[in-house]
Amino acid sequence: MISSESRVLSPEEKRSAMSSYKDLIAWKKGMELVAAIYDATDGFPSHEQFGLVSQLRRAAVSVPSNIAEGKAHYLNRDL
Repeated sequence: MISSESRVLSPEEKRSAMSSYKDLIAWKKGMELVAAIYDATDGFPSHEQFGLVSQLRRAAVSVPSNIAEGKAHYLNRDL
């Protein structure tokens, strides 16, 4: 008897078995970081709007973005 763990899945089964990047704890924590950074930088002086504020926000957004991109790359590679 073959266990379900050792069975090779078809591409359709893999797609349905794979969760969305939005289900990943790391992505959720990354989104919390984005919200915290946006809240924290709201109080920065206006002369920092295009300097430090912009850099902090872009860096924070890159975390969940890279996680989502990596999940898509992993999913496409497996199929």
